[in-house]
Amino acid sequence: MPAMRRLFVTLVAASTIGLLFMAGLAGVQAQADRATRAGFDMAAWLAHVSALSSDAFEGRAPGTPGEEKTVAYLVDQFKRIGLAPAAGDGTYVQPVPLVGITATLDPLVFRSGARTLSLAPKDDFVAWTKRHVPETSLRESELVFVGYGVEAPEASWDDFKGVDLAGKTMVVLIGDPPVPDPADPSRLDPKTFNGSAMTYYGRWIYKFDVGAARRAAGVIIVHEAAAGYGFNIVQGRLGELFDLRAADNNAGRPALEGWITLDRARELFAMAGKDFDALKHEASTRAFRPVPLGVTASARIRNVLRPVDSRNVIGRLAGSDPARAPEHVAFTAHWDAFGLGAPVDGDRVRHGALDNATGVAGLLEIARAFASSTPRPPRSLLFIAVTAEEQGLLGSEFYTRAPVVPLSQTLAVLNFEMMNIYGRTSDLIVYGLGASDLDDVLAVAAARQQRDLQPDPAAEQGWFYRSDHFPFARNGVPALWASGGDRFIGKPPDHGTRVRDEYVARRYHSPLDIVRPEWELDGVERDLQIYFDVAERVAQAERWPAWKPGAEFKAKRDAMLTR
Repeated sequence: MPAMRRLFVTLVAASTIGLLFMAGLAGVQAQADRATRAGFDMAAWLAHVSALSSDAFEGRAPGTPGEEKTVAYLVDQFKRIGLAPAAGDGTYVQPVPLVGITATLDPLVFRSGARTLSLAPKDDFVAWTKRHVPETSLRESELVFVGYGVEAPEASWDDFKGVDLAGKTMVVLIGDPPVPDPADPSRLDPKTFNGSAMTYYGRWIYKFDVGAARRAAGVIIVHEAAAGYGFNIVQGRLGELFDLRAADNNAGRPALEGWITLDRARELFAMAGKDFDALKHEASTRAFRPVPLGVTASARIRNVLRPVDSRNVIGRLAGSDPARAPEHVAFTAHWDAFGLGAPVDGDRVRHGALDNATGVAGLLEIARAFASSTPRPPRSLLFIAVTAEEQGLLGSEFYTRAPVVPLSQTLAVLNFEMMNIYGRTSDLIVYGLGASDLDDVLAVAAARQQRDLQPDPAAEQGWFYRSDHFPFARNGVPALWASGGDRFIGKPPDHGTRVRDEYVARRYHSPLDIVRPEWELDGVERDLQIYFDVAERVAQAERWPAWKPGAEFKAKRDAMLTR
């Protein structure tokens, strides 16, 4: 997953406990108290991390011998724990059909009359296509600037006002429209697109999806700081990319999806006789209308396609109450990493110890703790180790399209991602804090450890939408991702900053992401305890957790549960 930055930074704001949901938890405190005696085996947790990140697993890339070893390991551990096969065919393995796509790009050429502007692949633009075909192209496709490309009826916002994009290429800004707060124009309006926090509408994946829905031939995003990462990260998508295989080869997707640098975007707008900054300002208002640029785009993408048969690994622990056992609380963690790469100190294996062998080990250890506890919760627990998170949440996306438990019977999903191996904290970071009732349960569990909840300090970068709980959330299931904190007990105030910066600079997605002797496991154990507590409370409670009023996925959940 991208960016360790959010795990260890200075945090602000606090959460409150929602009384409505907590009222539904009356009478289960005695059962929840048992959570403090779950008895986590941290030696076993560390053994899982060490095994999965070892040379033998070759970096756990989908479609490689490393996947074969990883899946075999997880199946064996699920059996040892006592989980039942839950993939729907009597096995633990859910096939996930992927396709690897390696693109070769020609220059992207803009033309206005006799003038042309040629953009070089990698340096000026990065693009691909999700069409699973040997070649796609744009041929003199008209460019239309659509502002932030947002269509949000609940916010009375429409950046597409009457435009027909069929066969055209939309040029779009990253992020949400920055709407000033009427009470204080120096701040963003918290009632519109959640203020400074990025919403789903601000994510790059939304921009491409809305372009596909409007039959655009191409979608070009202007890269700016609002993306939350540099253009070098975008350039990292120039190798083989993965996608879910589709019967129609994704024929409805744009022929080109990609990014251009801000400097080249400014040149494009100048070529069109437009003021980029003025149009960007206009795009922050509801009055914005699409702007034809009077420029065409031409490009060609040639693909090498490789079918890859990957797998999710799924186990189930049946609930003790036959009437409520069909209802499930799910756990997710992605098992994949980046396989073999450029050598560092002679080592080519991108081990993925922190990202995300720690999360998979957390899933295994919490499964073992529940399997060995008595009595079991009345509702069932589902443990899903997913593939291809690093390729765009593909394993979890596939699961939500073909769930082994109906999403309408999935009460919640709790996600493990890069666990806190840096020590005990007095706080807990919650991504998307305040979105659902799960945060209210989490607040109680954290308080038992004298910890308070803190929001994602980089919410403007949309981290809630970047891990495996998100496909569940997008499909209506209340989701929780919480980890670590920043206020490290007994350590200097800058401890989080120092360990974060060292990891990002030297280890992230590289062969140096290995188990380290300075790891401290008490922080991991405390987070496992909190997740155990939350899951047990939800599995016991009479009232199902729900999205808070105003949450962007509430309507989908409400519709799902009233069918």
